[in-house]
Amino acid sequence: MSTTRELHIIGGGMAGSEAAWQAARMGVPVVLHEMRPQTGTFAHRTGDFAEMVCSNSFRSDDDEQNAVGLLHWEMRAAGGLLMAMADAHKLPAGGALAVDRDAFSAGVTERLRAHPLIRSQPGEITALPDSGHWIIATGPLTSDGLAQAIRAETGAEALAFFDAIAPIVHFDSIDLSKAWFQSRYDKGETEEERTAYLNCPMDRAQYEAFIDALLAAEKTAFKEGETAGYFDGCLPIEVMAERGRETLRHGPMKPVGLTNPHQPDVKPHAVVQLRRDNALGTLYNIVGFQTKMKYGAQTQVFRQIPGLENAAFARLGGIHRNTFINSPTLLDGQMRLRTRPHIRFAGQITGVEGYVESAAMGLVVGRLAAAEILGQAAAPPPRDTAMGALIAHITGDAEAKTFQPMNVNFGLFPPIEAKGGRRGRKDRYRAYTDRAKAAFTAWLG
Repeated sequence: MSTTRELHIIGGGMAGSEAAWQAARMGVPVVLHEMRPQTGTFAHRTGDFAEMVCSNSFRSDDDEQNAVGLLHWEMRAAGGLLMAMADAHKLPAGGALAVDRDAFSAGVTERLRAHPLIRSQPGEITALPDSGHWIIATGPLTSDGLAQAIRAETGAEALAFFDAIAPIVHFDSIDLSKAWFQSRYDKGETEEERTAYLNCPMDRAQYEAFIDALLAAEKTAFKEGETAGYFDGCLPIEVMAERGRETLRHGPMKPVGLTNPHQPDVKPHAVVQLRRDNALGTLYNIVGFQTKMKYGAQTQVFRQIPGLENAAFARLGGIHRNTFINSPTLLDGQMRLRTRPHIRFAGQITGVEGYVESAAMGLVVGRLAAAEILGQAAAPPPRDTAMGALIAHITGDAEAKTFQPMNVNFGLFPPIEAKGGRRGRKDRYRAYTDRAKAAFTAWLG
């Protein structure tokens, strides 16, 4: 391999894995640098690529009415490795795309290691490279050394918020005389999908006691000098409870669309849902229950949930720092660092939020970098597409002074003119997705 034609990628998470796959498919040799397992992180358990450390869900798979579902469609259309592995290892989850996290990352790892143009190089990188072709895709858990090097180059203060992780429960420790299987509103095309979630009901007294215990529980303290900023889509449940006693009942514990077969005439005051976490059905994660409670407090509080009185935990929750850069000021439209254009950034470190968004940015940046190495002209996807809308937001549309991580949503897309009067939301969303699919297909061509 000619080193001048090699693409080096730092980070083997969602973005780095997809970037490596896309570049190699275009014929560019890739060196994938991953510090794990030699250097671990708070959240990771293995040295596999694309390890899922928080939820096991890629969220909605509806590519006609949902922006993240549209992103799924675009990644599949582009031959995305991560979507192929998600489809191969998916679990019943109603209208969402949930995966067996271990099988998924093992599948990604196997495919990357088997590709003749991809070689992995273990070890931590703590300095910015001076030459070559590089992508930094180190995600929310960028090592301190590399984060300091980025900060020294950009002159910017480190930007960060905090992500919390939900606990996972062993299925055989759940009391099925109290819990039941059902997806909200019986959503799903098959019986397996319509019963994809386990539900634990609470009456008013149980809910109030749970909130009291949650508020009183001992929490993990932040380190000196750290300020607690959270991503609104991943708030710890105790933070939600602090915002009002009814907040959880209108959020992850909402009781709507569910009927308890054990007491069909009694409407639950609140419901805790659990989603299958692996193909064997031996593990379930508590949906939306990200937490920064200390471990001992978690077991006490969560065992107050009806059906989880004897819960055995495969993993307890936790909280970690999520580092990202101020992309509107630091990156150009090709996702290159303005002061060092031989370095591109991809994934969550750029200020997108979520597995799918991170992988999508890896897909685009991998293709852009490979095209440059091959001497080909290339442009990011049009902003009418989900990928293009995300890139336009983080590299120019967002206000730099208030820049915060963002999930894909139709608010990032150029508006669509209503024909013959105001469109309803369903028609408007369908118009967005139809336009995006046409534009993305043309871009691929």
